[in-house]
Amino acid sequence: MSFSDNVRESIRSTINDQDKRFACLYGMLLYCRTLTKDEICVKSESEIFDSVFPILMKTVFGAAIPLEITRKPRKDGTILYIYRICGREAVTKIRGMFHIHEERHIDMRNLPTNSIGMFLGGVFLTCGSMTDPNKDYHLEFTAPTEALCSDLCDVLLSVGVHPNVTKRRYAYAAYLKVSEEIGDLLTFMGAQRCTLDLIDIKIDKEVKNNVNRLNNCDMANIDKVISASEKQQEDIRLIIQNDGMKELSSDLRELAELRLENPHLSLQDLGDMLSRPIGRSGVNHRFRKLAAIAERYRKEGTNGSS
Repeated sequence: MSFSDNVRESIRSTINDQDKRFACLYGMLLYCRTLTKDEICVKSESEIFDSVFPILMKTVFGAAIPLEITRKPRKDGTILYIYRICGREAVTKIRGMFHIHEERHIDMRNLPTNSIGMFLGGVFLTCGSMTDPNKDYHLEFTAPTEALCSDLCDVLLSVGVHPNVTKRRYAYAAYLKVSEEIGDLLTFMGAQRCTLDLIDIKIDKEVKNNVNRLNNCDMANIDKVISASEKQQEDIRLIIQNDGMKELSSDLRELAELRLENPHLSLQDLGDMLSRPIGRSGVNHRFRKLAAIAERYRKEGTNGSS
């Protein structure tokens, strides 16, 4: 089951009183693809939609509104569920019940304050989708008209989320990309369980990202240590080639010999191994002295004589 279906299932489980049934059905009908004076056509690929819509129609309108139901199997194994309400009399009754005019708009008379969440849930059942949050944070509603998209954005803003809008080929999409706002909206629509799943996924992703960052940081530090060690060994070998070890102080000579014997140790580890242990900064200071001596040999261009 996709994450979108999990959201739909959670919404279905909260349609538990008459006001919610009315508000949910209003959202499903208002945002369907086709709504004219003579026909209402609602389509979905969701089995959950298929289990909800006819029940809500019967609950709100009884047997007065006949439904033509078509289920079209597809090659990919999915089914397209098509519900048609035909005839001006039936359509007029529905439009009159929900105050739906020729240019569709959200009529807040249909939505007491405690029913707005269920209305949005109905809109989601008809034209909503959500990407698997393991891949991306994206929840969207695809509205059939610009006016309905604008009205939907106003409602979403009123409940504290801030949608973006984009024009699709035959529709307008209002969408959210911020995980916190998606979670707030899921909760408001009655999909609290999905909000908890979203939070868990986000935490897991953040933990993995932090681990990856630490690993990358560790690798960068290792590369830095290796690069520094190679440069130090190069300097020491140049000093040896120029018979310069005998000119070094005992402290510098001891450190140079330790580095050649332990090419992968950190500065701190080398400092701990000295006959008189010193800290990392002290070891680094001594390597700078060795580097200065090696640089002097490079400038002199000598190769075996001092």
